[in-house]
Amino acid sequence: MIVVMTALMCCAAHSLFADGPQSTPSILSPASTPAHQIFDLSIFVLGITGGIFAAVGGLLLVAIVRFRSRKSDPLAEPPQIYGSTQVELAWTVIPILIVVVLFLATTRIIFAIQDASKPQNALDVTVIGHQFWWEFRYPTLGIVTANELHIPASTDEAPRPTFLKLLSSDVDHSFWIPQLGGKTDLIPNRVNTMWIDPKKPGLYLGQCSQFCGAQHALMLLRVYVDTPEQFAAWVKNQQQAEVDDSRVAAGRKVFETQACMNCHTIAGTAATGRFGPDLTHLMSRATLASGAMDNTQENLRQWIKDPATFKSGALMPAMQLNDQQLDQVTAYLSTLK
Repeated sequence: MIVVMTALMCCAAHSLFADGPQSTPSILSPASTPAHQIFDLSIFVLGITGGIFAAVGGLLLVAIVRFRSRKSDPLAEPPQIYGSTQVELAWTVIPILIVVVLFLATTRIIFAIQDASKPQNALDVTVIGHQFWWEFRYPTLGIVTANELHIPASTDEAPRPTFLKLLSSDVDHSFWIPQLGGKTDLIPNRVNTMWIDPKKPGLYLGQCSQFCGAQHALMLLRVYVDTPEQFAAWVKNQQQAEVDDSRVAAGRKVFETQACMNCHTIAGTAATGRFGPDLTHLMSRATLASGAMDNTQENLRQWIKDPATFKSGALMPAMQLNDQQLDQVTAYLSTLK
């Protein structure tokens, strides 16, 4: 009953969501092969359970109406019937057959997703969950970024799926982009995997779906599905090291003489920290703090000054910099494109 009601509520909410890339995540607009398979299975299950609900509800309604108490009914107890082989067989065999069908259908989808072959041109990405942000590593491309995952679109003419290796650096997390695939947990000391092959370029949203601490709700995900040309341009930009800019040398000096460099990496500098996100191309991202706010110079300055303003419970401490130092560091980080 709960499954049916939940599915019906989801269907009622379908009108709120448009097809394709959208600002609101929805399992009802699948845009990747695994998501389509899961969606088709859910509709199949909804059909069977909906049929059961209609049959049981209909019989209950008939019994209520037909056998309701009437003033003309005799006061004596009606004749009692004990046992019926046909009824016993029906409510035993039919549920068993339904369970077997659901089991086989679900098993087929699970194996189809988990045992999918990996083509040679597949993109490999290592996803590492942190409290409370995402790290993305592209081992074959030499790219490290955070919170915003860029992958190429996979078309029928030129299929190129993305295979994700899921790790956790601290506690349990869960990677879920509703339009692209089912959620998969990131568990310490364990390697899990999943794959996606979105067909349509655009922005797909998701988040950590396993409670992982105070800022779990703001551990958001943004997946940018690029055209092959857009992805190639993004890769080229990400593979470039920091550009030396004498105009922001003061800000770089402040960054490298504070605790910032112990937590963050900026390629081409002395900053090689791994505890926080890689900042080499910070300004190429649309958001800060795993989607907590837009990536603007004003928000960046306030984030450096006091992260709790946007994300209470974030593990980044307030840096206790004076106004001049804040302006210098903000100006320096704003050049990291």
